[in-house]
Amino acid sequence: MKVGVVSLGCAKNQVDTERMLGLLSRFGYSFTPDPGAAEVLIVNTCGFIDPAKEESINTILEMAQYKQTGNCRVLVATGCLTERYREELTAELPEIDILLGVREYEKLPALLAKKLQTPLPKLSCGLGDRLLTTPPYRAFLRTGDGCNNRCTYCAIPLIRGNLHSEPMEQLIDEAKGLADRGVTELTVIAQDTSGYGVDRYGKSMLVPLLKELNGIDSLHWVRVLYTYPDTVNEALLDTLAQGEKLIPYLDIPLQHIDDDILQRMHRRGSGAYIRSLLDYLYKNYPDFTLRTTMMVGFPGETDRQFETLLTFLRDYPFDRVGAFAFSPEEGTKAAEMPDQVPDEVKQARLSALMAQQRPISLKRNGRWVGRQTELLIEELTRTHAVGRTPREAPDVDGRVLIPRKSYHAIGEYEPITLTEAHEYDMKGESL
Repeated sequence: MKVGVVSLGCAKNQVDTERMLGLLSRFGYSFTPDPGAAEVLIVNTCGFIDPAKEESINTILEMAQYKQTGNCRVLVATGCLTERYREELTAELPEIDILLGVREYEKLPALLAKKLQTPLPKLSCGLGDRLLTTPPYRAFLRTGDGCNNRCTYCAIPLIRGNLHSEPMEQLIDEAKGLADRGVTELTVIAQDTSGYGVDRYGKSMLVPLLKELNGIDSLHWVRVLYTYPDTVNEALLDTLAQGEKLIPYLDIPLQHIDDDILQRMHRRGSGAYIRSLLDYLYKNYPDFTLRTTMMVGFPGETDRQFETLLTFLRDYPFDRVGAFAFSPEEGTKAAEMPDQVPDEVKQARLSALMAQQRPISLKRNGRWVGRQTELLIEELTRTHAVGRTPREAPDVDGRVLIPRKSYHAIGEYEPITLTEAHEYDMKGESL
């Protein structure tokens, strides 16, 4: 029985997809990238903001067409959207044959057997807990699920619940298993990665976990994404900077810098604390790659507060900045707040922020011209090898191009010199 899957949303959702596929593989299902050939189609949905909801619904409807034009016999919808809007989707989308929430994947083999009117296949040893959907040389390690932060604009706790950290020994075993299967780049993720272990051990255990991962011989790069400001400290920064395999890369979604806005967002970590962390980095580890996400147009944001944000990004330059306009999400406190910012103002502020950031990113990239680094090759064209250095996280950052050589191979690490900087991408040459 062939299964096709569409995984939407973030890398954390992708890990759920991989675990679901790993489970199905143990029951004898095979997988196809061609939705027209699949007898079972699965859409793992995202429900974070309105555009993601719309994409999820459109994808479900698109996959449903393969019941007429392809081989699809069962359409499955899972994930954040189905967790949050189970009753509405059941009533409004009869195209869905099986609907599951975020923690119900283990039910899928039995439900498929019932829907297909076939015996439940015998469980086999199979491929293990996850069937990777990433290239074979890289994978995500999710340290837990859910979030305790309760930001007033965020629906994640409504969907995923409180933080639930995985036991450290289980994560280390999973990382070793991934490394044994050929993974050399591991990206550590969660809704709140730097808060790992607070619920289970009473304090953040990300630093001890990273030190254990740094000791896994066949791993080459270990990167951390989605850290939260008040659980990032000098000890974490020192660990990332000094580990042999740990990447000196800080992804710290700040959302804003104005203290009044941060308080209304229910974000812990003041503007002064954030500046002190960055001052520490600029002084001690100037080669750190810095990434953040900012929100504009939060309810009540004034022109002055927006200018404070722009000034901060000029005074404290980041290599990568993602930004988005506030979206009032159903069920969140921020959606009901007074002084909602008009859409045209939000979009103007978003454009202004990104216009300011482009030359900053170019300047930050320009500091690396003439320097040597490693390139993880991910694509080979007729003329170039394309990949990422330690400064580019998978799926979210730019890429680096070098002239192709006969010995280049995907998944290999190539020593290079960087020769040319652009706003997002760079060029280089093999050593």
